[in-house]
Amino acid sequence: MAPAGALAVSVVVGATFAGGALTLAVIFAFIPCLTVAISIGQLAKHLPSAGSIYTYPARALHPTVGFLVGWGYALAAATWGPAVALMTSVQIAGVMTPGRGKAYQVVWIATFIAAAFVVLLLGYYGVQVSARVGTILGAIEICIFLFLAACLIAVAGPKNTRVPFGLGLATVKGYEGIIGVFAAAVYTVQAFVGFEAAAPLAEEARDPKRTIARATLSACVVIGAFYVITTYAATIAFGPGHFQEFAASMERGSPWYALARSVWGAGWLLVFLAVLNSNFAGQNAFSNAATRTWYAMARIRLLPTALSQTHPRWRSPHIAVLVQFAYTLALGAAFGGFFGPVNGFILLATLCTAIPIGVYMLINVSCVVYYLRDRPAEFRWLIHAVLPVLGAAFLTPVLLTALGLGGSVLKFVTPLPYPIRLCGPILGGWYIVGLLYLIYLLARHPERLEETTRIFLDES
Repeated sequence: MAPAGALAVSVVVGATFAGGALTLAVIFAFIPCLTVAISIGQLAKHLPSAGSIYTYPARALHPTVGFLVGWGYALAAATWGPAVALMTSVQIAGVMTPGRGKAYQVVWIATFIAAAFVVLLLGYYGVQVSARVGTILGAIEICIFLFLAACLIAVAGPKNTRVPFGLGLATVKGYEGIIGVFAAAVYTVQAFVGFEAAAPLAEEARDPKRTIARATLSACVVIGAFYVITTYAATIAFGPGHFQEFAASMERGSPWYALARSVWGAGWLLVFLAVLNSNFAGQNAFSNAATRTWYAMARIRLLPTALSQTHPRWRSPHIAVLVQFAYTLALGAAFGGFFGPVNGFILLATLCTAIPIGVYMLINVSCVVYYLRDRPAEFRWLIHAVLPVLGAAFLTPVLLTALGLGGSVLKFVTPLPYPIRLCGPILGGWYIVGLLYLIYLLARHPERLEETTRIFLDES
């Protein structure tokens, strides 16, 4: 989930839309994500699979829906690689240079390539090594930011207030009130994306029918509390009335570094290192999720079968890992070079968020249908109906905002600025290709689509 990295960049972008109501936007993201985490846990009890993200809707709804979910999720998980690598390069270049000029260009390009290469090595040597590294780095970064938040709250003293939890501070021009909160929620949901990345590791986990549920739910709850505390602390320390200026110059890294300097002095370097740790851990986790999803789809011949090959010693899908590395370099160079590393990251990250939001909604719907139809004896109204439906409904305006759609129907949906508004057309093009491929599969290889419902773990 890269909590420190997301807090330093993604959540900061949300402040440009929600202003001092950023903490409220975090809560707006946390509630539906929690319902998705519960749904994943319920589905994983009976459907533990490396293709989990597409297996759930394939089983509950239809194999064609499962294919389209896998088609989108594979792109989103893979695209987080170049997005987070760009984020890392911006953080380092912003600290080492004035944030512009030839030196800035050289540093961000060099560190972008280095970040991609480190994650290549971690993924190549197997999930046990990479997951252990991610866990250790994640624990360190959370502790550092929580301690910083505690210091900022303590220094604020009597300035602490409940105002950031309401709409009164959502005053950004063009995004006033609930409009700004939903626009910011695109990026606060973005900060949560990744809690579901444990699910594709089901075939490599001990007792996945229990551990996947624990992993997704605990990740969502812990990080939700983390974001609420830290965004509140930043709002109070920076100034609630002009918090929309918090992200004014991300070319210099992150505004969190200035907050850390105000209370820790040279200790701000700990925050900088925590963000770098977070970026590497997050990029690594998404690489694991992407390559395992590709592996699962290749195993049933929805993608080239080479992606299903595993290393004879490390047992990693090493061909998929190498493809992910090449994809990271190519896409990051294209978006970073054309839009600049900051805007390139924001656009890629928005793409990576819009797809999971749609997937989350379908996972919630799948939970309802699966338990009603296939597990009626276990069906519970609250867990298997009320919460999933509310979560899907809550995510609808966030998805429409990310795609720039629905403004004529829902008055609180406002398109995002350029180049972020390109998200909708890019995803539209990707799904046109997916639909054409789906038509080909239906006509020539329908049995491959049926394989999306298969649970390999049950056969071992």
